[in-house]
Amino acid sequence: MTSPSTPQRLDDEGLRALGLDPARLPVHVAIIMDGNGRWAVRRGLPRVEGHRAGRAAIRRTVEAAVELGIRVLTLFAFSTENWRRPREEVEALCALYEQVLWEETPELARNGVRVHVIGDRSEFPPSLREAIRYAEESTAGNEVLHLVGALNYGGRAEIVQAARALAAAVCRGELRAEAIGEEELASRLQTYPLPDPDLIIRTAGEKRLSNFLVWQSAYAELHFTDVLWPEFDRQALVEALRDYQGRIRRFGGLDAG
Repeated sequence: MTSPSTPQRLDDEGLRALGLDPARLPVHVAIIMDGNGRWAVRRGLPRVEGHRAGRAAIRRTVEAAVELGIRVLTLFAFSTENWRRPREEVEALCALYEQVLWEETPELARNGVRVHVIGDRSEFPPSLREAIRYAEESTAGNEVLHLVGALNYGGRAEIVQAARALAAAVCRGELRAEAIGEEELASRLQTYPLPDPDLIIRTAGEKRLSNFLVWQSAYAELHFTDVLWPEFDRQALVEALRDYQGRIRRFGGLDAG
């Protein structure tokens, strides 16, 4: 997920040269990585080759996020609905994730990247679960970039799990039902204590969230690009950041002036 060279964070002058305001960068960028299959089909290749090409895009994006000063990067890699895909494709995806985690974690660790995985990992093969554990434990002390991989993840399921945790706390007498508010629910989500995303990017021209970070995206800015994920690069990320910085975030408030 990183390149062989160690990415260096740009200074304010370097950011301004890219047309970015250093004071208005999003803290958390989340990406719905879409278009791997279409990329492969257009080239007459099996769909799995698109996923393999997407690995290089992840590497480029992680490096760019470090350079641009993004603190949290969440990537939607496998949804709870993706189990409906052909068995061969699902098995190939699991094998690819396992390979990526084992091969890329040492470089991620050296570059100060901390790996988190959200989603229900219990349905994955034991070997993939072990690779996830290895990546998380090997990078646990890093702070340059929090890299969150959403695997077998669904936003609605996450909220249901949080609600069950709250209900159990009430039944145990640890929490009063009338004391439950947004903070109590948010603290039971898998992304806690990371901040909610400021910007959500979706590639390949689709314009929907697809059950991604349903609670956390309430006030996120959305950026949609026609670029297929295997072709996503630093420039595409910079363009999304420019779009983000061109907006006024009011969080439900009135227009200024």
